[in-house]
Amino acid sequence: MTAAEWVVVGLDNGGTTNNATVLDSAGHFLVDALVENPSRVLDGPEIAVASLDEAFGHVLQVTGAMQVTVRAIGLDTPGPASAAGVISSKGATNFSQPEWHGFDVRTALEKRLGLPVIYNNDGNAAALYAHDMHFGVDAALHSSVSAIVGTGLGGGVVEAGHVVKGAAGMAGELGHVHIPMEGLLGAGQPLPSCNCGFSGDAESIASLSGIERNLLPYWLTQYPGHELAAVPIAKAARLVRTYAVSDDPMALKIFEQQAAALGRLFTIAANFSDPSAYFLGGGVVETPPRFREWFLSKVRENTLLREEQDRAATLALVPDLDMAGARGSALAALDWVRSAAN
Repeated sequence: MTAAEWVVVGLDNGGTTNNATVLDSAGHFLVDALVENPSRVLDGPEIAVASLDEAFGHVLQVTGAMQVTVRAIGLDTPGPASAAGVISSKGATNFSQPEWHGFDVRTALEKRLGLPVIYNNDGNAAALYAHDMHFGVDAALHSSVSAIVGTGLGGGVVEAGHVVKGAAGMAGELGHVHIPMEGLLGAGQPLPSCNCGFSGDAESIASLSGIERNLLPYWLTQYPGHELAAVPIAKAARLVRTYAVSDDPMALKIFEQQAAALGRLFTIAANFSDPSAYFLGGGVVETPPRFREWFLSKVRENTLLREEQDRAATLALVPDLDMAGARGSALAALDWVRSAAN
């Protein structure tokens, strides 16, 4: 089989859906749209792994690629998980049931499909895709830090074109980096707490869970009579972005706090990593351009770089966010195949 005849598959596992893609040996994606199926993670590991198998078969059918041409599969799931793809012993964002705790999802999929599976968490996969798309053929010459804002705050650190995984596979968990709170919190605002047990980390502010748990309850006290006060807090938190896009003053205060937290996080990253680029992804990217640029400008205002760093680095958005995880996973698989051949 010649190089031009083989492909790799990327599988992005989420709380409700899997997304899949196919990448050929020359680095070309064979599909430019979401190819999804239900992830069924709430039905337990056995059914969820079967759903990943279905995603694999479906994307091959969509692209016309033959299974015999597949050299490897890239897989990502929400963390925390080990570098080898073992879900944390305490569970993870979408894997709260006991049967998921300590489950080796990478090996389970590898045994089911009979192909090598290369694992990353979803933040790392999106970070790798952002890095590769931004730097192209020069990706190996640069480093980057990515923050992905969602239910939690994921992220990834890429050095010389490769994801930094760390000893336990949990490097790049930017959401759980503690950030300075002085000047960030409003008058009388309590120190925000995170679902992980920390207080004052980035995720406790810059995430949907941070809005629901910390920001919205406080800001509703500052805007008495706001209509979101009559909505159940979990639903109200999901509506904040819509209100912000419509220039609602309270919602803008919430997103301004989130932007400030992300800027402080990138400032910390500048001092321990000094990357070539800072990438921002998540729901805020999937907003109208006017709001998106306003939010990015607020992140920039709060990212304090030295003059030399400011000249050398860029702040940009993660492209193709809905597809970034699957595509980053495919890139990791492609890199593994190429490295194994050398």
